[in-house]
Formats: sequence, structure tokens, C-alpha cells
Amino acid sequence: MRMAGQFRSYVWDPVLILSQIALMQFIFYSSLGLWIASLDMLIPYSPSLNQIFNYEILGFSSAHGRVTMMAFILNSLTCALGLLYFIRRGKQCLDFTVTVHLFHLFGCWIYNSHFPSTITWWLLLMVCVGLMAVTGEYLCLRTELNEIPLNSAPKSNV
Repeated sequence: MRMAGQFRSYVWDPVLILSQIALMQFIFYSSLGLWIASLDMLIPYSPSLNQIFNYEILGFSSAHGRVTMMAFILNSLTCALGLLYFIRRGKQCLDFTVTVHLFHLFGCWIYNSHFPSTITWWLLLMVCVGLMAVTGEYLCLRTELNEIPLNSAPKSNV
């Protein structure tokens, strides 16, 4: 059943949604790994899984903690580009952002064998969710608001 006046019809496609979730998780962890590896070159530290999943290393007291937090923030901007190119709907940016970060929360919980409890980790998570969702939604809405060409016939010079 098609509704009149609707620009895009939304069709429930669980395979598409699950593949988009998997793709966004891949983008999240691969770009985070690249940011961590790149920023770790600034300080004498070799990248490890602890920087991704161990929430206790995050903080302002050490250069290592500050660099890791910067990698998470830069990763939010990179993932916003992933929302633009693979999700393409401003209305779905918050949903996919929260989903990506919920899976990251579960990953941290499993990796550390206990629930994340530091205020720094939770604040960083909220900043990253907000930054990724707002930036992704802004980028998607910019492309959604582009003019739709009504005449597809080639122009002739008369």
C-alpha cells in the first residue's frame, strides 16, 4: 500500500538494516584503529586493544589517555561520513549512532569483565554520540535538501 504525498516510501528490510549496522561497526572500529595508530606516533606508545576497550586508560592525567580520547573524538567525525555515504537518511543517524555505541559498550563490558564505571568514559561516550549524530544528520540533511531535477531531457542550444 502506497501513501500519497510521500517522497520516499520506507520498506521494512531487515537484511539491509543488519548489513548497515555491521558496516557501521566495521567503520567505527577500523577508523578508530587507524586514528589510534596515527596519533600514537606522536607519543612513544604502541597501539593496543586496551586503547579501544579498556575504559580505565582514558583521562586527562596522561598523554596516552588524552591521545586516546582525541582518537575517539576524531573517530566520531569519520563515522559521521560513514552515516552520510552508507545510511543516507538524516532521520536514521541517531539510531545508527546509538546502536554503534551500544555495541561498543557491550564490547567494553565483555573485554573488562565488568560494567564501565569511570565518569570520563561516560562523558566521552556522550560527546562522541552527540558529535557523530549531529554531524551525520547535518551532512545527510544537506544532501537530502538538494534540488531534485525535474527535467531529465538533455538541454538543446537554440
